[in-house]
Amino acid sequence: MRRNHPEAIELPAPLALPAPAADVVRVLEPLITEQRLARIEQTLDRRTRSVVAVLEGLLDPHNIAAVLRSADAFGTQEVHIVEGSERFMASQRVTQGTDRWLDVVRHQDTAGCVAQLRARGYRVYVAEMDGRLQPEDLARESRVAVIFGNEHLGVAAATRALADDSYAIPMRGFVESLNVSVAAALTLHAATRTRGGDLGADDRLALKARFLMQSIERADEVVREQLRRDPG
Repeated sequence: MRRNHPEAIELPAPLALPAPAADVVRVLEPLITEQRLARIEQTLDRRTRSVVAVLEGLLDPHNIAAVLRSADAFGTQEVHIVEGSERFMASQRVTQGTDRWLDVVRHQDTAGCVAQLRARGYRVYVAEMDGRLQPEDLARESRVAVIFGNEHLGVAAATRALADDSYAIPMRGFVESLNVSVAAALTLHAATRTRGGDLGADDRLALKARFLMQSIERADEVVREQLRRDPG
């Protein structure tokens, strides 16, 4: 998909809460159905920050959107984006709003992104045809960040040098590589399959408030008005 396609949009800024998370939850939780609340709680139970995807230089809005959708599907809360000189665009039709449920963290360069992730205890991996490990091996790491490179050029050589290790997705046919969104889906599934949710209490509360905000129309107005009437 071309970046000037009508369905291609810039990723929106992260949702800001209009009040402390506990107040947002107190106001909004009674306004949604039991089924919706159960879905939110179930999603939070399975959410993890121990696996993150890093997108380096992706240009196709369809691919970017597909990776975001896979991240949400497999419970990975964070996607890091190295933008460089090009703003990331995503296909609105493909994401179907899944970016709203994720933390999309932007970086100007890969070295800075990797440094921040390492400071938080992540080991960094890239996919290579002759990678030493397989995707299932990533599940054994306590914290793992996987870098997915440009559709045509792949991961930059400098990025490979920054990585802690590499892995390969086993293939049995004549093809030598997969579309980046397919590779990301397979990798995230393998890396998260045996993990449970690992959100801390404060993190979970903040995400619950965000998810409630996304589930109710004009939620910010509702919260502000209710807190004006009843500050709690």
